[in-house]
Amino acid sequence: MSNEISIWAVVPAAGIGKRMLSDVPKQYLKIAGRAVIEHTLDRLLSVPQVRGVIVALQNDDPYWPSINIQSDKPVITTGGGSERCHSVLNALETLSDQHPSSTTKTWALVHDAVRPAVRVEDIEKLISTVAGSDDGGLLAMPVRDTMKRSGADQAVSETVDREGLWHALTPQLFDSRLLKQALEQALQDNFLVTDESSAMEHAGYRPQLVSGSEDNIKITCPGDLQLAELYLQASKISAP
Repeated sequence: MSNEISIWAVVPAAGIGKRMLSDVPKQYLKIAGRAVIEHTLDRLLSVPQVRGVIVALQNDDPYWPSINIQSDKPVITTGGGSERCHSVLNALETLSDQHPSSTTKTWALVHDAVRPAVRVEDIEKLISTVAGSDDGGLLAMPVRDTMKRSGADQAVSETVDREGLWHALTPQLFDSRLLKQALEQALQDNFLVTDESSAMEHAGYRPQLVSGSEDNIKITCPGDLQLAELYLQASKISAP
């Protein structure tokens, strides 16, 4: 990776997470005595190539002040938006303010706040594979199960060929300037942005799929908390 590339993590964390059936946003629920987002930030900040993190929060977020960051790297907050893409755009704008006249190319490593078990080695593999390419890339996993499409009545309408299908994960790594342009264009076109890669694809880029690990789960439902805790404990046991 070129020394002229500066990598910052971007974490959209303004979501509520209604499926968790909790009054507390899911990124602030506790795993092993610490908030989910604390585990997530620990992983991101422990990646040597990551210079710091931009976190997009809800306005007047009452939970963030109690978060304990265990790193000397900068963690900067900014306002979140109504949708994920708006939060990422706000974070990218804040990131550009950090390097207003720098000739160094800045890259955004966008990661879900509720993926606390992402492996540092997977992030490093993503960086080494795609940093420097305008297309960027993302961690992903090939689909292994038989895929079914349902009709309106929840009955099977067809079996979908899984050949070439991948589960998109995060982090997703892109040149911050190109990603900002792609997100702005997608919103202008009323294009549904499901992740950063979809915005880049809409702009004509072809992001690289980089194989990630199955323990990089996204906490969505209550049962995911226990599973994530098991993965985090396992990673501590296996650490040298």
